[in-house]
Amino acid sequence: MEFADYFRFLAALVLVLGLIGGCAWMARRFGLMQNMANVKGQSRLGVVESLTIDPKHRLFLVRRDGKEHLLLVGESSTLIETGIDAPAVTPFPGETAAPAAVATKPAQQMSAPDLLLKGLAYLKERRS
Repeated sequence: MEFADYFRFLAALVLVLGLIGGCAWMARRFGLMQNMANVKGQSRLGVVESLTIDPKHRLFLVRRDGKEHLLLVGESSTLIETGIDAPAVTPFPGETAAPAAVATKPAQQMSAPDLLLKGLAYLKERRS
């Protein structure tokens, strides 16, 4: 084999590894690699919704044990709103229905636009 054959082999290997790395980076960047539910189906934690505010900040609505929490994640993570009652009609796969104690409480539901506005107001307050 000549030097040109070795060079062509090495160039093809670098190209393929670069393509694999680029695809993995894009999958992570655009959220295609989601965490799978717990093997037993008893997942207690899940991301209901996420929103990119700017390149450094994301807003997450996280459900835990029938409650939802609004998180602003960026340079430092901040809990904005806690204890929001989760809607009973959309449980996660493997999650049982909300306990009776939670279901009978008056719902302090905030709509998605209200939560977004609260997160943006917090971010503006923090920047000034």
